[in-house]
Amino acid sequence: MSDHTSVSAGQRRAQRYLPLQILLGFLVIYFLVPFWWVIVNSSKDAPGLFGGGNTLWFADQIDYLGNLKQLFTYDGGIYLRWILNSTLYALAGGIGATVLAVMAGYGFAKYRFAARRFSFAVVLGALMVPATALVIPTFIMFAQLGLTNTVWAVILPSLLNPFGVYLMHVYARDAVPDEILDAARADGAGELRTFVQIALPLMRPAVVTVLLLSAVASWNNYFLPLAMLSDNRLFPVTVGLGLWQGVASANNAGGTSLWSLIILGSLVSVIPLIIAFFSLQRHWRGGLSVGGLR
Repeated sequence: MSDHTSVSAGQRRAQRYLPLQILLGFLVIYFLVPFWWVIVNSSKDAPGLFGGGNTLWFADQIDYLGNLKQLFTYDGGIYLRWILNSTLYALAGGIGATVLAVMAGYGFAKYRFAARRFSFAVVLGALMVPATALVIPTFIMFAQLGLTNTVWAVILPSLLNPFGVYLMHVYARDAVPDEILDAARADGAGELRTFVQIALPLMRPAVVTVLLLSAVASWNNYFLPLAMLSDNRLFPVTVGLGLWQGVASANNAGGTSLWSLIILGSLVSVIPLIIAFFSLQRHWRGGLSVGGLR
């Protein structure tokens, strides 16, 4: 009787979740189809792209290696420089923004100081301002400082991450018990040692989250470097591919089909993000224990 009851309960549970499973299935297809399109069309040359074949399947001639060789040798290998530029901007901006967000969020959560509420309200207000709305004022300020068309014009604005500060504040408030901090201080540990050895390990999942979000935002940043940079040797890969797209639309690429390079370049540019996500996700699973009082 109990087995029959458990089976019936399991069937009812499965029927209750069926609409959600169907919705998730549609969402998976919705997000995977564009990625599949990029994978398929990265293998095609110009006749394969514009020959009227099936855009969601491979052409008769698959030439990933030839397209990759052309991608990394076109225009003196400028694409590899764009990838290296994006790596520099993502690492510097991601790590710097994470360090500042961790310290600021921890400070807002665990310390009491004058104008604390007002300062945190300013951070929350900054969340509501679109990043693109700040590009022109930032450009004017950096132009007056003589920093436009330099790597600092892209890195320095990327260090400010109000969402990261808010996330670290919320996480540190709940994940780092005040009793542990008081015990460490009672044992003679200074504030820096308490933060590094006690608080920081407990905040590891949030730190990795902010790091990944900041690095991805810096890697995908388009409008800021487009406004700040004029030297194509300093472009990140997003702006560089946009430059190629403009050239291809104007049909000024000579005998080279830039559309094949643009599609393959887009595929190559997302591979580092995929690697970063899968290499960092274990830290989410490994550090989600919020309570650790002994």
